[in-house]
Amino acid sequence: MPDKGPSFTIKLAETEAELLAAQRLRYDVFVRELGGGGEMVDHEAGLEKDRFDPFFDHMLARDDSTGEVVGVYRLLPGGRAAELGQFYSEDEYDLTVLKQSGRKLLELGRSCLHPDYRGGTAMYHLWNGLAAYVAERDIEVLFGVASFHGNDVQKLAQPLSMLHHNHLAPPDLRVQAQPDVFQSMNLLPSDELDRRAAMVQVPSLIKAYLRLGGFVGEGAFIDHAFNTTDVCLILDTARMNERQRRIYSGA
Repeated sequence: MPDKGPSFTIKLAETEAELLAAQRLRYDVFVRELGGGGEMVDHEAGLEKDRFDPFFDHMLARDDSTGEVVGVYRLLPGGRAAELGQFYSEDEYDLTVLKQSGRKLLELGRSCLHPDYRGGTAMYHLWNGLAAYVAERDIEVLFGVASFHGNDVQKLAQPLSMLHHNHLAPPDLRVQAQPDVFQSMNLLPSDELDRRAAMVQVPSLIKAYLRLGGFVGEGAFIDHAFNTTDVCLILDTARMNERQRRIYSGA
C-alpha cells in the first residue's frame, strides 16, 4: 500500500494547553525562525502571544500520529471585534470601508506551519477547516495581514508593485494602510514588472489567496517588531467563481 502521508485533526483550541501549543508553534516560526518579537512575547517559556489572543478563535492542525500541533490559524469574527473595540490589523490598516459595509467579517492572522509540514497537505486541511468555520457562521468577507520577510521595500519592489497593479481591491473592499505608516506599493511602473520574478518572491499564503480571487489593500506596512513588510489581503466569498469555490472548500 502506498504511504498516504500524515492524517490531521482540525479543531479550535478549547483548553489552555491547546492555546499554549499554538503560541509555542508561533514562537518557533515568528520569533526563532523569522526574528520577530513583541511586548508580550515570553522568551523564557518560548511563547509568541499578544493582548488579542483571548478574543480570537485558534484553529489547530494536529498530526494524528504524534499528537503535535503543526499548524495554526487565528480567527476573529466581526461581532467579537466590536466587543474588543478593534480588529488586530486596525493598528496597520484603516478598515472603515469593510466595517461600514454591513457584511459579516472575519479577520485571519498568525497563520503558520511547522517547517517539516510545509509543502504537504497540512495547510490544505487547515483551509478546509477554515471553509467550514466560514460556512457555519455565514461569513462574507475574510481579511487579514500577510507578510513578506524583511523591511527593505526596494528588495520587494517587484512583488509589491505586481500586487498593486494586478490585484488591488475594488473600491468597496479597498482598505488602506494607516496614513502615518503608509508605505506605497506602487514602486515600479507596470511596464517594468517581471511577473515570473515577482511571483517567486510572493509567500505561499499570499499566492493561495490570489488563486482564490483575493485582493490586496492599498499600501503596505513596515512591521519592525516582526521584521516583516505586511500587506492586507481581502477575500470576498461572493466574488469567487465555481473553480475557486471548489479549491476553497476542498471539493
